[in-house]
Amino acid sequence: MRYISEIGISVLNIKIRYFNCVAHHKARGICLTKKGISIWLFSSLTFIALLHLAEAISVLVFNNEIRLLKLYPFINEKLQAITPITYFWVSAVATFVLWGITCAIAFANPVETFLNKILSDAKTQGTVEAQLLEEKSEILDSMNETIESNNEILAQVRDLICNVRTEVKEIHPLKESVEKMKTELGSLRKETKKLEERVNFPNLCPTCGKPLLPEFKICPYCGENVKLLPEKVISLKEYK
Repeated sequence: MRYISEIGISVLNIKIRYFNCVAHHKARGICLTKKGISIWLFSSLTFIALLHLAEAISVLVFNNEIRLLKLYPFINEKLQAITPITYFWVSAVATFVLWGITCAIAFANPVETFLNKILSDAKTQGTVEAQLLEEKSEILDSMNETIESNNEILAQVRDLICNVRTEVKEIHPLKESVEKMKTELGSLRKETKKLEERVNFPNLCPTCGKPLLPEFKICPYCGENVKLLPEKVISLKEYK
């Protein structure tokens, strides 16, 4: 039972690892896609901010007209009202910030992040598996203790059954002797009853054979006239 449980746990762990690998591969593809989109977006914004910075420098140095801000609809009038120095600082700050974000995204290694995530998940999973194995081992130990106690109880029951069988075998001849005594007592009662009938009713009806008292002249069973015989003493040995 213990080996079967360990095999079931191993199969379950293999399935969990397989599904985790599949999920990790899918997550890696999604991370790479997100990284590419983020780099493309922030690099485009960095390029636009760099164009604004170049225009702000030309405005400050050569006193040229601000043209790029006219390309934004709905807010172009408000953007035209800013001063060239403000335009320069805003463009410079936006360029460096967006360039820094782009570099941070570009130089981030998704494979290393992915591997670190896998390692951390593996450590967590290993800890969980160790806890599960400890719990299973405790359950198996308790089951073994229960089985051992049940085996002891079964051994005691077997000993008790053997003792009962031995006592039954000893009682069996006694039972036979009791049955013989009952049979002898039954036969003795029958003989005693016959003897009492012969003593109490010494005369018999010559027609039906029923016992009659000496004073009966007519048989009460069949109605036949009975000639009374002279009374005489009969010994008990003659009736045996």
